[in-house]
Amino acid sequence: MTEITSQMVDRGGLIELDVGDDVRNSARFNVDIAPTQASERTWSKWNIAALWVGMSICVPTYTLGGVLTAYFGLSVGEALFAILLANVIVLIPLTLNAFPGTKFGIPFPVVLRSSFGILGSNVPCLVRALVGCGWFGIQTMFGGLAIHLLLSELIPAWAALGGVGEVIGFFVFGAMNLYVVVRGAESIKWLETLAAPLLLAVGVGLMVWAWPHMSMTELLAQPPSRPEGASVYGYFFAGLTAMVGFWATLSLNIPDFSRFAKSQKDQIVGQVIGLPLTMFFFAALGVVLTAASETLVGQTVADPVNLIGMIDSPFWVVLAMLLIIIATLSTNTAANIVSPTNDFQNIAPKLINQTRGVLLTGAVGVLLMGYDLLQKAGIIPPGVSLEQMYSNWLLGYSSLLGPIAGIMAVDYFLIKKQRLDVPSLYMDSHAYPAVNVAGFIAFGVPVALTLLSLLTGTMNWFYDYGWFTGSALGAIVYFVASQVLSSSPQAGPAPIMAKEAAEQR
Repeated sequence: MTEITSQMVDRGGLIELDVGDDVRNSARFNVDIAPTQASERTWSKWNIAALWVGMSICVPTYTLGGVLTAYFGLSVGEALFAILLANVIVLIPLTLNAFPGTKFGIPFPVVLRSSFGILGSNVPCLVRALVGCGWFGIQTMFGGLAIHLLLSELIPAWAALGGVGEVIGFFVFGAMNLYVVVRGAESIKWLETLAAPLLLAVGVGLMVWAWPHMSMTELLAQPPSRPEGASVYGYFFAGLTAMVGFWATLSLNIPDFSRFAKSQKDQIVGQVIGLPLTMFFFAALGVVLTAASETLVGQTVADPVNLIGMIDSPFWVVLAMLLIIIATLSTNTAANIVSPTNDFQNIAPKLINQTRGVLLTGAVGVLLMGYDLLQKAGIIPPGVSLEQMYSNWLLGYSSLLGPIAGIMAVDYFLIKKQRLDVPSLYMDSHAYPAVNVAGFIAFGVPVALTLLSLLTGTMNWFYDYGWFTGSALGAIVYFVASQVLSSSPQAGPAPIMAKEAAEQR
């Protein structure tokens, strides 16, 4: 067993790892997933709030109200309340799972090594990575469409390209996203801080523009699409689960960002300020604009990119498309590239660094969208679009991610008691096992019940409320299994104080 030369130093509640040769030479370490140093923890509550504003204002958020009214049978008022409540609920796993990232400066894959094992962490990492790559592809399609419409206004001949122009826009927009993330966390911080106030101002402007063209009273009075006399509760909680699932991805990999926070207070306050009201406002904007679209452009349009493209004013179309590109870029870089990049690095840190992880994320995203791209290019005939096939998958992935969120929170707060052996998280055959059996039992039980529900048509409630049932059951099973199996240390060693570390030098 390699001699431990690295040490953890307590700097006022934030733990900094003094990396020695034992960690530096380990196959499980590279500088991109290394713990952040004190000098790198520069994100204030306003930076974190801006991160959430930038991620929340995007085309999928705009369409959430329509999804809940059309597919979940809710009225407009019920749908907006479900969106607000879901984002208040999702703050709980977000803030809890952000704690180890802030305290120890470690990213999501390294946090997972505590609950799933040094090698076993790759399984939940890849689950999260594939969901992220799928979202990356979908958001890039929206960004590519905005680029195509922008160029069509500026260069009339470009419009004749049709679907081919959208495909070109897809790759141009994808390259812009990858470039931002390759440049690192400070580049993302700069983009989100710049985009947040601009996007909020645009949202308010669009609301003012659309408000005179619709009646909110009539909109709220519209009856829900569910069967007459049906109880609202089943429909509401199914919709609520889907809305919680919208940010189920970030509730896992939030340590990828919280490791740059100045303090726990900054990460908590920043998330409370930035997430719930922004999501509610932009989803409400989508409902209002969709309702006003009949008056504005002569037909009901639920997609903001196409709606703005129908405006008979080249100046406003160009300006709006530029803002949609910025909005989608700010969402895509932070929400859908950072995590897969770190997750892929976790597989083989010495072979996959940040740049290679970013390129791998882009390649997988393109492959997942390949069918749709071929349709747009006219190479294969139109059929069921990949976006339609994705809709059910993206609403159902919360059944996979919920258990992981519950396991992470229980592991850190109840099993490890907020103490981790950080050097051992980067080395084989030390304090943590290669595979933590307790983690896989806790993950496997709710996933198995979800599959049983889908295949047999029984226990439909378990799948319909997948994030809640999965996270609760995963948390309970993990706690019990950890106590019975004792397959990982209950708590890591206490770090030395900064003053003592300086004296040792």
